[in-house]
Amino acid sequence: MRVIIDAEICQGHLRCYALAPDLFEVDEIGHAISPDRDFPESPDLERARAAVAGCPERAIRIEP
Repeated sequence: MRVIIDAEICQGHLRCYALAPDLFEVDEIGHAISPDRDFPESPDLERARAAVAGCPERAIRIEP
């Protein structure tokens, strides 16, 4: 599974980063960047799901 952040929708609230700072990065303008790796079923994936749920813009999704 992969975490995808839609850069056109992201407004830089960084709630995803606050929930899982080791899973997300921040770009030079203060928007979150998707991690470039797969997530197996693990605590990392659960935190990624929490980030999806916590995004006020719904800019994050998880794809198989």
